[in-house]
Amino acid sequence: MSKKLVLFDIDGTLLKVEGISRNALIDALRAVYGTEGSAQTHDFAGKLDSVIINEVMREAGFTHADIAAGLEQAKQAYIAIFKERAKAEHIRLMVGVVELLDALAQRDDVVLALLTGNFEESGRHKLILPNINHYFSFGAFADDAESRNALPPIAVERAYKLTGKKFVGKDVVIVGDTEHDVRCSKVLGSKCVAVATGHYTAARLESYNPDYTFPNFSDTRATIEAIMS
Repeated sequence: MSKKLVLFDIDGTLLKVEGISRNALIDALRAVYGTEGSAQTHDFAGKLDSVIINEVMREAGFTHADIAAGLEQAKQAYIAIFKERAKAEHIRLMVGVVELLDALAQRDDVVLALLTGNFEESGRHKLILPNINHYFSFGAFADDAESRNALPPIAVERAYKLTGKKFVGKDVVIVGDTEHDVRCSKVLGSKCVAVATGHYTAARLESYNPDYTFPNFSDTRATIEAIMS
């Protein structure tokens, strides 16, 4: 059985943050751009934090140049507000996540990492609060690229630098809960294990043709078999 690079999404896949992330971004956008635009209702699922800021501000009438000029300030404001407000009681781990991560972390034929739309600092904080950050020594984040589809090659390169192994094809496994996770798995011909614990139903996820779809991670053995197959 070949060694696998298993790349986990965060929000909707590993955990959910109750009522903090969106409001933190709204307050950051107001502070930097003077308006939150459509952030109250905009669909955030599966998107890079930087992409969300760009989409929301474009809808509010800002030019690309105006958005770019404030992006780093908005990013830092969001991270600061989120870290100040988010506490352990706001984090809900998805069913079976700890059992799955424990089992994968014990295997010599698995390298665990992140592939997420979060900025690294705020994403790491989401993992620190429920004590699962230690499973992931590296990853690819919203800080690293302007589209989610650009993240898999970055994660693969970081895995190579860490392990000396160049992961290719189905030995790269992307685990996520949205169409964006499925689509970015196609970039390198990776395997996608989709899980319907976010805003997407299993039927909707299936329509994007992931390799496997699960309702949740309650069946640790079946999930690992899908990842390692």
